[in-house]
Amino acid sequence: MKKAIIYGIVFLQVMAGFNALAQNKPMSQKIAATVMRLWPDTAATKWTYDQGVLLTGIEGVWQQTADRQYFTYLQKSMDNFVGKDGTIRTYTPDDYNIDNVLCGRNVLSLYNITGIEKYYKAAGLLYNQLKNQPRTPEGGFWHKKRYPNQMWLDGLYMGEPFYTAYAATFHTDADFNDIAKQFILIERHTRDAKTGLLYHAWDESKKEHWADPKTGRSPHFWARADGWYALALVDVLDNFPKNHPQRAELIAILNRLAIAIRQYQDPKSGVWFDILDKGAEKGNYLESSASSMFVYALAKGVRNGYLPESFLQTANKGYKGILHQFIETDASGQVNLKGTVSVSGLGGTPYRDGSYQYYLSEKVVTNDPKGIGAFLQASVEMERNANRGIGNGKTVILDSYYNDEHKKDITGKTISFHYKWDEQDNNGFSFFANAFHNYGVKTTTLYDAPTAINLKKGDIYIIVDPDIPKENPNTKYIEAPHIKAISDWVKAGGVLIVLNNDTGNAEFKHLNKLLAKFGIQDNEDSRNHVVTPHFETGALTILANNAVFSTAKKIYIKEISTFTVKPPAIASLIDSKDVIIATAKYGKGAVFAVGDPWFYNEYTDGRKLPADYDNYKAANDLVVWALKQIHKK
Repeated sequence: MKKAIIYGIVFLQVMAGFNALAQNKPMSQKIAATVMRLWPDTAATKWTYDQGVLLTGIEGVWQQTADRQYFTYLQKSMDNFVGKDGTIRTYTPDDYNIDNVLCGRNVLSLYNITGIEKYYKAAGLLYNQLKNQPRTPEGGFWHKKRYPNQMWLDGLYMGEPFYTAYAATFHTDADFNDIAKQFILIERHTRDAKTGLLYHAWDESKKEHWADPKTGRSPHFWARADGWYALALVDVLDNFPKNHPQRAELIAILNRLAIAIRQYQDPKSGVWFDILDKGAEKGNYLESSASSMFVYALAKGVRNGYLPESFLQTANKGYKGILHQFIETDASGQVNLKGTVSVSGLGGTPYRDGSYQYYLSEKVVTNDPKGIGAFLQASVEMERNANRGIGNGKTVILDSYYNDEHKKDITGKTISFHYKWDEQDNNGFSFFANAFHNYGVKTTTLYDAPTAINLKKGDIYIIVDPDIPKENPNTKYIEAPHIKAISDWVKAGGVLIVLNNDTGNAEFKHLNKLLAKFGIQDNEDSRNHVVTPHFETGALTILANNAVFSTAKKIYIKEISTFTVKPPAIASLIDSKDVIIATAKYGKGAVFAVGDPWFYNEYTDGRKLPADYDNYKAANDLVVWALKQIHKK
């Protein structure tokens, strides 16, 4: 009896610990847990846009946490539909339903991460639908084949982010003109000059019963429609070329819409009504999916510099409103999202006339997949903005002059690769880039030699794994003028991060001449040899009060070279008397050096290492350390 009581007390203590841990988790992880509890295998039984919205949110949580369970869920969900030959179960291309294109974003992400060809083929199917999608006389995509000459705001989110990502990945550059056209056309025909809001849809033929006979517009400003459009804009800009002549117009459209969104935010609750401009009218209600979309679009627009800083206040107020108005935790501890309208459309059978009464007649539900997906994205974005002020206005430069490897991609085009910011596969630094972005730091790449002028554009400069001839026949070495430019820049307050490699895989002679300026010498050796899956042979423990790593406790570094240090350098991580990481204060700046480029996706994205390794935490710690070293002018 006493044992039973003791076991019961222990069980309650353990459960209390779990509950406390759950309470401390960010909201994005709490709602992601709801997703996996409600839909353990997939959120859909057929190929549908609802799942695309949800999985985009899940992917965002993975990128923030480097927890493999989120990537596994994303891949498993898509593998329920994408066959080994790239065909897509339940997908009918001849429907020309633009809603069916949205999941292409998830498919394309899986291809960029894994390189598995079936995802490339599946993405190609969806791209071909867009290339053959029926169009209005002006060139706008029909929303569906059965809705002739109609453009809906919804369709911009369903089609354009995938279209843009595909064009950027596979170099179909002419598509960017078409993408810009879609946004410009629908804004021109749906924007209300008085409110700045966009009507739900537009019929160029003006024949539909819901269409205004003069303008072709639908009657009302449905909040989620404007939300879809706002999401589409900020997501498309991620991959839209910086030098494209119509990029500025897309940003201008976003700013016009953001002003209107802010104007119609409910001042009391902080969220938005289902029909945006009729908050005071009978039957209208506050709606969670659109509110989440607006928060996401405004917060991301500010973070990426598309919108003025003041819009973050609107996003903060909106997010607090969502948490108060729509989030509830049930007796089991599950977090739920209330207040999502299940669907709202136009035309069809039974006929939807677009009237105020019609919109209010649709069901409002709890834990709708697209509502949760929008809220996931909003939560991730607000969490990303939490520490943005620490490095806001700072720039990190990644060298691609000494590390300048190239390969041919699946299209046959020669591309720069290996330790690049935007690479999502094992070779890439996309998770390292994400860590910088979370602290407000702008990531750039330098393809030329470092000069005083080039380095002046950045606060942090990263040299990673300089080439040797077997990797790059056009090897470029660190020469005396480069050493002077870099060391002068550090002395003036810059932060140099050197991520080299071990002997046989890296250039040492010229790099050591640079490191010698700071009291660091690479020993040209190799240790931590690992035979997968024996990761423990690459494990290193970080003791408390480490000057660089404040949260990481256990890291994995494979095949590393060690250092010898003398003043001003110090050993910042030692293992068995070997100096693994060296740092130095030099003038007003600082230097960090490690004998492996280990902050890349293979070791930071959580897909390979056991869960007890803190490599992604270590990447974040390094970013914070580097920002603290920057000389404040």
